[in-house]
This record gives sequence, structure tokens and C-alpha cells, in this order.
Amino acid sequence: MSNPVGTRGRRIDDSTDVDLKTQIVRFILTGGLSAIVDFGLYILLMAVGLPRDIAKACSFIVGTTTAYLINRRWTFKAPPSRSRFVAVVLLYAVTFAAQVGINALLNTTLPAMEVHIGGHGFKGAVLIAFVIAQGVATVINFIVQRAVIFKIK
Repeated sequence: MSNPVGTRGRRIDDSTDVDLKTQIVRFILTGGLSAIVDFGLYILLMAVGLPRDIAKACSFIVGTTTAYLINRRWTFKAPPSRSRFVAVVLLYAVTFAAQVGINALLNTTLPAMEVHIGGHGFKGAVLIAFVIAQGVATVINFIVQRAVIFKIK
């Protein structure tokens, strides 16, 4: 059975030949790149004086947008879709609340220690909280995107 092809030679249905293992590897690589974007912007925004939680909210939005765009095209090989985009926005609203909440909670409960990156000092809890919050968000995102949003069989 052949798949319909769009104007640029891309398949236009939601099916994919990418297996679960490949999807997981691609999702992790995409997540790693997006986490670098997220964390880099987070540190930069705090370095220029933005409050921690505002900096985290802004960096989360940029990082997750980067992840969605790469995952849609590369990991799940899905065509653009308005309904899929709305579903992802709703998913990201949930993971936003979870990630920013976990990040804030851990930043206030972890012991204080000073870390220096790029000549700027900040609490070591910032990095630990970021990694844990990012990990929780990544697991939620993969499961929901694969099982619901991209409807992979």
C-alpha cells in the first residue's frame, strides 16, 4: 500500500516507518539539544537579572518549541497539523506546570552550594533542579506524544 505524497515529496499521512527504539534515541537526542537551548537561555536570562521563575518559564517555552518542531519532523515524521499543534500546546501547558513547579520546589528545598558557569555564580540547586524537572517533563512528553498526539501504532 502506498502513502500519499505532498508537494515536496513528503508523505502526508500520520504513519511512520520509524521503530520505537529509533524514536526513543531521536527523542533523547532532540531533548538533549532542546535542554541545552533551555538551560543556556535560563542561565543567560538570570545573568541579565530576570527572576529565576520568569527565566525558567521563558527558557521552557523556547526549549519545548524547539523540541516540538524537531520531533514532529524527525522523530515522529508527522506532517503539520493544527489539531496536533493544539494538542501539543495543551500537553506543554501540563508539562510547563510540572517542570516549573518541580524546579521551584527543588530550588527552595535543596541545600545551598555555589556553582560557577561562564563567570556567573548561582546555587548548585539550579542545575540539579533543572535536570530533575527536565527529566520528568521529557518522560511525560514522550509518552503522551507517542501514544496520543502522533498516534503511533
